[in-house]
Amino acid sequence: MKITTTQLQAAVTAGILQQGQDLQLWQFLQQQQQGVAQFKAAHLLYYFGGVLAIAAMSLFMSLSHEFYGGLGLAALAFFYALLGLMLAEQQRGRQQPLLTGIFATFALVQTPLLVFGLLLGYGLWDNRDYQHYHQWIDARWLWLELATLFTSAVALYRYRLPFLLLPVAVTLWYLGMDLAPLLLQDLDPDWQQRKWVAVGWGLLTLALAFYVDLRNRRPADFAFWLYLSGLLSFWGGLSAMNSDSELGKAIYAAINIGLLLIGVALVRRIFAVFGGLGVLIYLSHLAFDLFEDSNWFPLVLCAIGFAVIYAGVLWQRHEARWSAALQQLLPAQVRELVARRN
Repeated sequence: MKITTTQLQAAVTAGILQQGQDLQLWQFLQQQQQGVAQFKAAHLLYYFGGVLAIAAMSLFMSLSHEFYGGLGLAALAFFYALLGLMLAEQQRGRQQPLLTGIFATFALVQTPLLVFGLLLGYGLWDNRDYQHYHQWIDARWLWLELATLFTSAVALYRYRLPFLLLPVAVTLWYLGMDLAPLLLQDLDPDWQQRKWVAVGWGLLTLALAFYVDLRNRRPADFAFWLYLSGLLSFWGGLSAMNSDSELGKAIYAAINIGLLLIGVALVRRIFAVFGGLGVLIYLSHLAFDLFEDSNWFPLVLCAIGFAVIYAGVLWQRHEARWSAALQQLLPAQVRELVARRN
């Protein structure tokens, strides 16, 4: 819910708040939102600049190790990590949590490059470029990923800022993919088992995100990036599976509808995004494969669309009563989580 000073002044006029309490409440709400990302020009510039710097040293690292050498890459990563930490500590002293999180994250993403450079420099790595870390699945990347998770734990203990969960989420996603070839070796030529590993790893990551969500008592959202990582692994593995049976495809649609419902229950739009994409994929299958030559399908689909709209109208009319009834079915901790999200 967006609250403005005009609304608070109207509450004073209506006798709900006393004169002066509107200003006190406004200042209190601003303090509560300190450090929480908002749609402001300055915040957008902070994140845009931070993402550019992070991408330069991770996704787009194209420095030739024949020119710099492995130890040269490690020294470069170490220098940028120190620079990021110095800037993070400076902004922490100035009580600028957004900038602190961005600079600390910039320092954190140097970890895989640093480990890669050390392994390459001491002859423990072949001539594979660092760019392939973000492109190819390989069990040997586990050294980089485990080191990143360790330094992430240290950084989170020091700063307790949600943006630091971004590299954690990406690393967990990579870790799940790279574990599959290590566990399966050459026993999975068609990658079917790897897809199941991705689904299982995604469920574990979602469980971790939910646990973090339950334990979090701060205004900042520490679970978002973990939810995103878990859904990328779970939904990606599930969607990559090829099922020849209509029952399997219907189960896929039902799972995605379940994601939509979870998104509504937990007030998490990210579940609704993935669930909606899955339902759209299933409807596309019905339209272009199963009912390709049916003249009735567009009419039936249109009727379903109007039924969904009508369901939305009913939900809006009875949302408070229905939500209260549904929340009574949830455990107490989950009800508390939903109340905080609202």
